[in-house]
Amino acid sequence: MFVARSFDINKPGAEPEKMVGGVLGGAIKQGKLIQGAEIEILPGYEVQEKNQKVWKPLKTTIISIMSGGEKIKEAIPGGSIAIMTSLDPSVVKSDKLVGSLVVLEGSSLKVWYEFTLETHLLERVVGAKDKLVVEPIKLGELLMLNVNAAATVGSVKELGKNTVKCSLKRPVCAEAGARVAIGRNVGQRWRLIGYGNIKA
Repeated sequence: MFVARSFDINKPGAEPEKMVGGVLGGAIKQGKLIQGAEIEILPGYEVQEKNQKVWKPLKTTIISIMSGGEKIKEAIPGGSIAIMTSLDPSVVKSDKLVGSLVVLEGSSLKVWYEFTLETHLLERVVGAKDKLVVEPIKLGELLMLNVNAAATVGSVKELGKNTVKCSLKRPVCAEAGARVAIGRNVGQRWRLIGYGNIKA
């Protein structure tokens, strides 16, 4: 499941015994989620280890599932859903987990801190007034990378023939081969310049 929203639905001043867990909203890509299932949220939450930022998976339980204002027992791909979890609401409030993936516990999806993209650049910059030509990607350039529901900034470390290797400011969880939208800062705005596929 791609997480597009995450929020705390408890009202300010709610009594602790009446509080409920954090809620995640989004859409399922494949498989199904069942009430009571154990899930993992990837890449998870940020911690400092040995002066480095690392992300740890969050593990939780699905308390309930909502779709179209109705409670359901299980959800499959198609439409938006919301799942209530047993997570502390402070962990999910204010869209903190947007861009994460919800997977069943034990899934082997990879969290990427850097990846190599097989790039396909457009001829013109999308949305630019002057029909700007897309110039080749440069070493050290910062790119906006969108994969699934996640957005991150990547710094270009290596260049190859139709490939770029990027170090990510925030890691993303995706399958090898996933499509990534590539944006460049043009006139102080991020503009689409092409797409890439994650190479295994």
